Amino acid sequence: MAGKILIVDDERDMLVLLERIISEETDHELITEANPFRALELFKERPFDLLISDLKMPKMDGIKLLDEVRKISPEVSVIILTAYATIETAVEAIQKGAYDYLTKPFRRERILLTIDKVMKWQEMVRENRALRQALAEKCAPSSLAGSTPVMRDIFERIQQVASTTATVLITGASGTGKELVARAIHQNSSRSSKKLVTVNCTAIPEQVIESELFGHVRGAFTGAWKDKKGLVEEAHEGTLFLDEIGDMGTLMQTKLLRLLQEGEYKPVGGVVTKRADLRFIAATNHNLKEDIKEKRFREDLYYRLNVIRFDLPPLSERKEDIPLLSYHFLKKYSRLNQKDIRGISPSAMQGLLTRDFPGNVRELENIIERGVIFCQTDTLQVKDLFLDDERPAFFPDPDQGISRLSFRKAKDKMIRAFHEQYIQLLLRESNGNISKAAELAGIQRQYLHRLMKEAGIDAKSFKQK
Repeated sequence: MAGKILIVDDERDMLVLLERIISEETDHELITEANPFRALELFKERPFDLLISDLKMPKMDGIKLLDEVRKISPEVSVIILTAYATIETAVEAIQKGAYDYLTKPFRRERILLTIDKVMKWQEMVRENRALRQALAEKCAPSSLAGSTPVMRDIFERIQQVASTTATVLITGASGTGKELVARAIHQNSSRSSKKLVTVNCTAIPEQVIESELFGHVRGAFTGAWKDKKGLVEEAHEGTLFLDEIGDMGTLMQTKLLRLLQEGEYKPVGGVVTKRADLRFIAATNHNLKEDIKEKRFREDLYYRLNVIRFDLPPLSERKEDIPLLSYHFLKKYSRLNQKDIRGISPSAMQGLLTRDFPGNVRELENIIERGVIFCQTDTLQVKDLFLDDERPAFFPDPDQGISRLSFRKAKDKMIRAFHEQYIQLLLRESNGNISKAAELAGIQRQYLHRLMKEAGIDAKSFKQK
């Protein structure tokens, strides 16, 4: 991979020699400079991957230049060259952060090999930085972005509540960001160095949730061939997040109530009572007061949970936040997909602003991610977002009675539906260009043409007029 190299030496002949050696054997972008002070100005103007500097220069020596450059660009690699090699100067250069220290006259192969190693190192640094950035983007509570009064109030209350030990109940429709609020509270609390353990009360079957929460001892039931630690023990000294607690059965609610009241629990099949130091956060999309009336939720548990409450509004009630959220997700998924998409067209933004978003912020995020994947320019357009395409991707309508077909017939029908919808997406994206569509799909043009023929799809209908 080509990089940017700055060569600094007060001897013009050395600059010419190095420039010739490197340019003949590599594709790196080179700039030469005899004045180290001017070299510092260049570093302020643009980034470099590598600095190659002479040690002895009248206005500023290489060690001093290395020091000053590191203040401007901490991750740049530096190679020091000198005709006056001593152990002391070599050690000092390496201690100051130089990648290597070469003596003049140097062999052509040695300087090229060292540069190659530097560039591989720099590429690894960039990859690690990108991975950290991507991980941070994935973990960051991005859906909490907002500038409306209700969201500003939520941000302020998160800061106030996080430092306490109070139990928190978060309510709101699916996709409004309940788990993100829980994570923000945990990350801003004194327990942030410990675990945030999430229990999905909907996903865990009622018959096993007690074992998942409290653990079990060997022989407690068929298949319990060894002791198992539960999620409560795993969350000790951290935060236990009970997601969708409205779906928890009433029997388990009783056992959870003791944990909240006393901080005590027993593993399934155990006789020894254990204690847990936990911060509790619960979330639900249910109206728990209605559930209490219908005897589906314990009233005493509700009041134990409802110490501090956050009610998250649906996106339809804070549409002013849609542009801010859209650009936040655009930046996130452009980076994750290694694309340079910088804007959203006015018509695309208008389409987003007029949408109801029954799936709330999660739905908006999915739409922007899809748009980034299909966008081929630096600006998201309406066609990239597929706002009017509400069909389940690549699957036939369940009303067509697919469940009443044999496995073989159902499979054939699903495959035909996939081919038809996927090919239409490709041709729409490629403006009816079959070769480009095949390239996007990573298949041969002839194979795509055969699939189109079988599905009865004509590329001409996808060409923009």
